[in-house]
Amino acid sequence: MATAAAASASEAEAEPKAGPEAEGEEDEAKAARARRKVLSRAVAAATYKTMGPEWDQQEEGVSESDGDEEYAMASSAESSPGEYEWGYDEEEKNQLEIERLEEQLSINIYDYNCHVDLIRLLRLEGELTKVRMARQKMSEIFPLTEELWLEWLHDEISMAMDGLDREHVYDLFERAVKDYICPNIWLEYGQYSVGGIGQKGGLEKVRSVFERALSSVGLHMTKGLAIWEAYREFESAIVEAARLEKVHSLFRRQLAIPLYDMEATFAEYEEWSEDPIPESVIQSYNKALQQLEKYKPYEEALLQAEAPRLAEYQAYIDFEMKIGDPARIQLIFERALVENCLVPDLWIRYSQYLDRQLKVKDLVLSAHSRAVRNCPWTVALWSRYLLALERHGVEHRVISVTFEKALSAGFIQATDYVEIWQAYLDYLRRRVDFKQDSSKELEELRSAFARALEYLKQEVEERFSESGDPSCLIMQNWARIEARLCNNMQKARELWDSIMTRGNAKFANMWLEYYNLERAHGDTQHCRKALHRAVQCTSDYPEHVCEVLLTMERTEGTLEDWDIAVQKTETRLARVNEQRIKAAEKEAALAQQEEEKVEQRKRARAEKKALKKKKKTRGADKHRADEDDEKEWGDDEEEQPSKRRRVENSVPPAGEVELGSEADLSGSSAPAATEPPSELKEVRVGTRRRDMPKVPHDSSKDGVTVFVSNLPYGLGEPAATLRPLFEACGDVVEVRPIFSNRGDFRGYCYVEFREEAAALQALQLDRQSVEGRPMFVSPCVDKSKNPDFKVFRYSTALEKHKLFVSGLPFSCTKEELEEICKAHGAVKDIRLVTNRAGKPKGLAYVEYENESQASQAVLKMDGMTIRENVIKVAISNPPQRKVPEKPEARKAPGSALLPRQVYGARGKGRTQLSLLPRALQRPSAATAQAENGPATPPAGATPATTEAPKMSNADFAKLLLRK
Repeated sequence: MATAAAASASEAEAEPKAGPEAEGEEDEAKAARARRKVLSRAVAAATYKTMGPEWDQQEEGVSESDGDEEYAMASSAESSPGEYEWGYDEEEKNQLEIERLEEQLSINIYDYNCHVDLIRLLRLEGELTKVRMARQKMSEIFPLTEELWLEWLHDEISMAMDGLDREHVYDLFERAVKDYICPNIWLEYGQYSVGGIGQKGGLEKVRSVFERALSSVGLHMTKGLAIWEAYREFESAIVEAARLEKVHSLFRRQLAIPLYDMEATFAEYEEWSEDPIPESVIQSYNKALQQLEKYKPYEEALLQAEAPRLAEYQAYIDFEMKIGDPARIQLIFERALVENCLVPDLWIRYSQYLDRQLKVKDLVLSAHSRAVRNCPWTVALWSRYLLALERHGVEHRVISVTFEKALSAGFIQATDYVEIWQAYLDYLRRRVDFKQDSSKELEELRSAFARALEYLKQEVEERFSESGDPSCLIMQNWARIEARLCNNMQKARELWDSIMTRGNAKFANMWLEYYNLERAHGDTQHCRKALHRAVQCTSDYPEHVCEVLLTMERTEGTLEDWDIAVQKTETRLARVNEQRIKAAEKEAALAQQEEEKVEQRKRARAEKKALKKKKKTRGADKHRADEDDEKEWGDDEEEQPSKRRRVENSVPPAGEVELGSEADLSGSSAPAATEPPSELKEVRVGTRRRDMPKVPHDSSKDGVTVFVSNLPYGLGEPAATLRPLFEACGDVVEVRPIFSNRGDFRGYCYVEFREEAAALQALQLDRQSVEGRPMFVSPCVDKSKNPDFKVFRYSTALEKHKLFVSGLPFSCTKEELEEICKAHGAVKDIRLVTNRAGKPKGLAYVEYENESQASQAVLKMDGMTIRENVIKVAISNPPQRKVPEKPEARKAPGSALLPRQVYGARGKGRTQLSLLPRALQRPSAATAQAENGPATPPAGATPATTEAPKMSNADFAKLLLRK
């Protein structure tokens, strides 16, 4: 071992002598590889460039002891190949990940997280050229955050050696301060410019940077103070005669602005100034203090709230808008956008203020440009940007390039592409001088219309399975321009023929639109032809089209034209009525078939239940339950006491122990029990539940009561199980479970609280699992008084930040899905959809923090395979929930009109099941039935009037054969 180490050491010492320069580079590479676990290669490269040739000299001129230590490290690295291989494997993994990220960006350049990960890995690998290119590419698409800019600036500052490098850093600072309002970047900019004061124009450069910083963030109440102090310290350090007046001016300007710690600044000014402070400065200072008191509540609300603090910023913006100071309004908008840069509505409000109030070209266009870079998926921002560019006279080439960027922004709806095309086509139409028969602008407009139609047909339809323009609005607009502005009715008619062949010929409004265009710019013959076609093709409102045709012929047509119009309209309307009758009959037949199927299923269930009941052996407890049922539901109330006495005094059969007997207490002379103890316990619990008095529901306490349903039917003690869950919400007065007549738990209960706030908080327990089954918690509402009351806690509208995932494996858990989804953005919530039994349905809703992350996740996850299941991912846009139709009145044979019975959300209950055929049913009295007994007959009614006549077998046969 020692000999080998000495030999390797001698070889290592001989190699530098042979080629010191080449070997120095090799030693440097080895040293960088050894430091990989602690330092990044970017830092090593920056250090090498900073130290220059001295690095090689230090490596070559090391002492012998240092060399021994270095070679010992090399030999130890060779003796432990695992660590070296780990570093190599890690480097290879990073390279593979870099290649994957670059490929992903070539597919979708708007993937923000992919850009960030690529820059981080390239910086770790020391690829300085590639890091610059990656940062440059990302900054062209997205505005960078303050952290990303500071990291980039620090890397460039550490490598800046000459004047050219300093100018490059200045350019980076200029770009950085335009993305967001960042006091820290302005402070870094000012301090870095101080380092170049020795160059030509250095002093003017520093003062220019600080003045611009004050105009940008000097009004910032919490962070503007640092800029003022840095500027004053710089001016105080300059040895000039005029510096005193400059510092005085800075103090006076600062004290006239409401900032935090103004008192300390005033005290510092008093101490620094040799002369008394002027009265005008004191008045400005006192006025600023008064303003500070007005702003403090809003600033304190921002300090206490957590990011992004959108509501607090909105209130602050409203306050500044009332005051009307443009500088402060612009500042508070910029502050709000730093934390809410992905909120399109905030950008729209800011750009709208700049467009209508300030109207400064640079400010307006800068805000619009940053808006579309932050929220490229929002078509309204792109449309406003195009209008702003046109409004401020930007050249046509720039507007066209901006429109092309909008097309590649990746909108999430097909209609968004229609909107952006309409905005661009409107701009092109305004450029055309229609007084000329032909012009370059007109040809460009027509080619743009043709390209728009082709784009919607190919690109948009392929992605969304729809063009987004079913009514052909773009083609209609083109036809109007050709007819009204170009006097080219032939082209307009061709366009309308194309519109009608795309499925619009059945709509009356489309034909009337074409007819109105012909009336205004065409001739009577084409108007008549259009209306004749409309009469034959329209299916939604043919009567209206027929009326328009007859009106035109009555005004302008000849007798022959009138006769033809009458004949065509009458024939068409007769055919339409015939079709409507057939459709109604078909619908009625389908409804009748459906009702018959329902009745067949009900009869099958009833027969199956009766068969089970016959096969089931009844024990003594069954007899007792049946007798109790007869006692409770019997018609003769006078027989109930005798039945109860007979049951109580009867001798229990073998295997049953009578509760409360002496044998049960002593345990000596009891007969042998044939039932297990658990069954005996259930019998006793059921008997005790049957004997409990029925408590009527008090509707006056609905405000402090919640209705709990979908509970397991086998829940042993519902009240004891549910009380701890609901006591966490507030003081529980009572948990009232509902049992059947035989003592079985029916799966729902009422929970009454002492306060209404506790009941509202208890609604948050909805869908919580109880013994593996989701528990439904809803407000306690009387459905008889509020039949349309529905409780659905989730939104049914379009939610662009939420995804709907279908086709998931039933075994997929929430954690597994979250692991997959969080790779594409920050996941706020995941909800797996289950049925009433708590079993998964293979569906899920995934909520992201913003629309951008959701749209990226759709592109990446749609069609993904999870455990051999191909999932489908789309933006959450549930279909409209069907509103149940109001019960229609129907007429029974020989009776008055009666309303169809309205059932609850679960359909007809068991107690509502009727085994009597509908043909034999007789309508009940018009008065409502009481809940647990017959209703009181109306005054003046006699049994003869309410009692149905008796029917013979022949009558029954006639009823059955009548069908």
